[in-house]
Amino acid sequence: MTDRDNPVRYLHGYAEILAEVSATGRRLTREEIESRRALGEQAAEAGHGLRSLVSAHLTAARSAWPHAHGSTDTAFATVQQVIDAFVEGYERAQHHAVRQEEVARREFIDDLLYGRSDLGRLAERAERFGLRLSHAHAVAVAQGPTAYDEGDPVPRQVERAVIGRFGDRNVLITTKAGRLLCIAPGHQDDVLAYFAKQAYAATDGGRVAIGRSQPGPGGVVQSYEEGLNALELAERLGLDEPMLRAADLLVYPVLTRDRQAMADLVLDALGPLTTARGGAQVLLDTLTAYFDCGCVAAEAARRLSLSVRALTYRLERIHKLTGANPADPAHRYCSDREGSPGRRFQRLDVRRRLIRPLGV
Repeated sequence: MTDRDNPVRYLHGYAEILAEVSATGRRLTREEIESRRALGEQAAEAGHGLRSLVSAHLTAARSAWPHAHGSTDTAFATVQQVIDAFVEGYERAQHHAVRQEEVARREFIDDLLYGRSDLGRLAERAERFGLRLSHAHAVAVAQGPTAYDEGDPVPRQVERAVIGRFGDRNVLITTKAGRLLCIAPGHQDDVLAYFAKQAYAATDGGRVAIGRSQPGPGGVVQSYEEGLNALELAERLGLDEPMLRAADLLVYPVLTRDRQAMADLVLDALGPLTTARGGAQVLLDTLTAYFDCGCVAAEAARRLSLSVRALTYRLERIHKLTGANPADPAHRYCSDREGSPGRRFQRLDVRRRLIRPLGV
């Protein structure tokens, strides 16, 4: 019989203690109680189940009972005290193991999402948490109205829903910087979409961004960063969609880093204003004031010393010339020649530095 199958060694000295205390009526000493706690910790570390250990204590007490001639109440009290100390040690070891597991999990997640660890070692550690980093992975990032920690009810609720629907499927659900994360194999888009749905409901209307599937051990951090960038971009552009895909927003970061592309954008989107009677300057000033005051028509009209009706007429004129409606949030940020929003262009943040290519 292996040590794991035989819990008797963790009852060492128990029968002797029971017999002596029952005969003398004394209470357990501090050393005896601490020895029971230590044995409880050892049993937990060896992987024994608590139920079998408690049962072994009760069986040993029955075996020793005929040889004990003292008070029955004292014997009962001793059994209770021994088991209580033993269970306390067992639970202490369990809590310590859980804390160590949480620390290891958090360290792994930090290394995984920051790319700070050796990729080979990271891949080995990932298998412990159900991830095979040799495959492609995608990351969904959910942001709610408040920050969330791993032990909070919202992450647990979302994890239960996803695992209950799909099983583990090599999926890891965790938190980072107050956001919920779902790391899943790149081909399991249904898992990420379901996570997005559950996270949106659990966070009371939060927003979820899904990064592209990326291969290899470094793919997770790349997909994670894409998700973060998509959330930031959605906030800057005022997008209303509850679920975003980084693949659909690739044009935006490209244009923000490319001044020539931005110049082309301004010329392409605002160039038609040069055909207006009297030139583009008046309409450009209107757009500048309108955007500067947060697209509040009354405030923009006040700054331009116009009536709201006159301002509205100018905005309608701009819409007619460019095909983009400044009063529509989607058109306000991105538009093409035909006026269909959301396809090709970065935010039209009309400032003086961006309208210089028009030569006005």
